[in-house]
Amino acid sequence: MTATLRGPAPRPCESCPYRRDVPSGVWAAEEYDKLPRYDDPTYAQPAGVFLCHQRDGRVCAGWAGCHDGAHLLALRIAVRAGEMTVASYRATVTYSSPVPLFASGSEAAVHGKAGINQPGAPARRVIAKVSRRLAEHGGAA
Repeated sequence: MTATLRGPAPRPCESCPYRRDVPSGVWAAEEYDKLPRYDDPTYAQPAGVFLCHQRDGRVCAGWAGCHDGAHLLALRIAVRAGEMTVASYRATVTYSSPVPLFASGSEAAVHGKAGINQPGAPARRVIAKVSRRLAEHGGAA
């Protein structure tokens, strides 16, 4: 198997659910529901790496910055399975976000879900931008 997962981008995307400055209600509830599961003890976490919603094959920079990468089960599995190089693993584990992030996936999820039923104008602008980007890339997030 060829390693395909790349380390995080230099900064979390403008629509990243982990960013404190992203308006609530941008993503579907199912997306926000994924975030708190990575707060669990290592053995109880999801086995899949949380990827960036906008970059194919990149680890979500917000996820990498919010959670302690040394305790992320998904990263361990990805390296062991050959899906991620040791260099990408190290880049993820040592990643530090240049923008403020929520302290946990739970905090990010609560914030994100608060505006789902009635996204404000800032959230609608972010949603439109993400939608355009996805349309340009054939719908792949």
